[in-house]
Amino acid sequence: MRILLLTHSFNSLTQRLFAELRGGGHEVSVEFDISDSVTEEAVTQFAPDLVVAPFLKRAIPEAIWSKQLCLIVHPGIPGDRGPSSLDWAIQDGEPTWGVTVLQAEAEMDAGPVWATVEFPLRRGSKASIYRNEVTEAACQAVLQAVQRIPEATAGRWVPWRTEDAPADCRPVRGRTRPLLKQADRAIDWQRDDSATVLRKIAAADGSPGVADLLFDVPCHLFDAWSEARLRGGTPGQVIARRETALLRATTDGAVWLGHIKRQGGFKLPATLAFASEAAVVPEEPLDGFWTVEHDTWQDIRYAEQDDVGFLHFEFYNGAMGTRQCLRLRTAFEWAQSRPTRVIVLAGGEDFWSNGIHLNLIEHAVSPSDESWANINAMDDLAEAILRCESQLTVAALRGNTGAGGCFLARAADQVWVRDGVVLNPHYKNMGNLYGSEFWTYLLPPRVGREGAQRIMQQRLPMTAREAVEIGFYDRRIGSQVPTPAAEGFTVEVARQAARLATATDYSQQLAAKRARRAADEAVKPLAVWRAEELAQLRRNFYGFDPSYHYARHHFVHKVPHAWTPRHLARHRDLRDSPGRTRLS
Repeated sequence: MRILLLTHSFNSLTQRLFAELRGGGHEVSVEFDISDSVTEEAVTQFAPDLVVAPFLKRAIPEAIWSKQLCLIVHPGIPGDRGPSSLDWAIQDGEPTWGVTVLQAEAEMDAGPVWATVEFPLRRGSKASIYRNEVTEAACQAVLQAVQRIPEATAGRWVPWRTEDAPADCRPVRGRTRPLLKQADRAIDWQRDDSATVLRKIAAADGSPGVADLLFDVPCHLFDAWSEARLRGGTPGQVIARRETALLRATTDGAVWLGHIKRQGGFKLPATLAFASEAAVVPEEPLDGFWTVEHDTWQDIRYAEQDDVGFLHFEFYNGAMGTRQCLRLRTAFEWAQSRPTRVIVLAGGEDFWSNGIHLNLIEHAVSPSDESWANINAMDDLAEAILRCESQLTVAALRGNTGAGGCFLARAADQVWVRDGVVLNPHYKNMGNLYGSEFWTYLLPPRVGREGAQRIMQQRLPMTAREAVEIGFYDRRIGSQVPTPAAEGFTVEVARQAARLATATDYSQQLAAKRARRAADEAVKPLAVWRAEELAQLRRNFYGFDPSYHYARHHFVHKVPHAWTPRHLARHRDLRDSPGRTRLS
């Protein structure tokens, strides 16, 4: 089928659907929902069999849905209507939730149901649940709906309305709910306990955040974490800091605030958003990198199971600033000193890494200098992993990974990736950024020179299956135990890492690794690979072409798209005859 994805932006869900539908043999093109006329033009040019809207902020024009089958991906259960579906579900503590694929009609979220998938609603942030459970359910539901189209066309299946729901979808629990406004999200620090504060911030995480006052300054709160032991002070008072987070007292304890957006600004780590105020707050550091047994905020943590060390790094949105890279390198080098045989670089729950920290760079006095410092710190970390000779290393990608994070992972001896993870192994979308992390050394031996050029030029998302099939990554791991996919991945990684550590040929594998590194170093030292990449990046950061700086600014400040990039809007390729020519 020819499928047009109509979306507000190319977000994680849209990327996943794009990759899955293309992997299923469909011809897929993307159009950003910029205006009715632009959307109508895209439909005319592409002549799709189906329009799928994974992420919209306004209705599809009647001129389109009245003539063309349009399916809306709604992050709610059947009968649920309104623009804040997932927000309400999290804030109200719903035990289960789901995704419904609806046919577009005049009334929003009220059309016939083509598919619906439900899931247990865990305690987590909206951004995390959207990126994981909602995305998984949406993929299942959309693929199911696409499969039903021939049956519906032949009259063997009919989409149903909520008042006529089939027995397996009853009772219909959803209801119409309004936009969740800041008045509904407001935290009463003198009355709300920690669980309530965490739930409210979780329901607004990603966007729009919870409007509040901190140090008597208007701001929005994001990225909250529970704290089990530290407490004291007046509810609402900031009582401690740790690295980039601030601890704020509640009526029954305290919660950590990881990120804050001040009025008129953009999201920053809490201690940076309020740098002068945070400087006088007492520090509560952790003693080393060992995983703390109680609930707290810990962005880098380490644990061991027999001969395997697990290094976790939970960086918000996968962005890794200069200091985070330096601290993670220190943690990795410390992990090398432990008596283990395998080190698993486990990343975080939602992201493994998305490379350099664009928000911190944008905030810097000199974005060029901070870009340079950040990429060098990333390269230091990548080089430390590449030069590790004491253990075998595994990058275990439980969450999405992009840009430099994809190549940082490839610095490990093996890369294992969870089914469902979205990969973006390229840099060009950020103003033709050249990139580093030794990608010129690591990528061609895996996929060939032509394959490397294709990956870096096409700028498209990649599934775990594709990454393993082309040889970029080594192993794809699905959920092989009856738990949610991410938990199943964690269990399977631990099992396979233990098997690697106890393999009868472990010593031979370690020796072969050392020999390969020595041979590669003799042919062309890592220092040369690094210098060549950085010479290109210096032009991006300091050269006459400001494309990188413009792209970064637009990304950080969330400037709306003025058009759909040509590599996504393939129907706008001038080589194609509108509505007729098959896309390659």
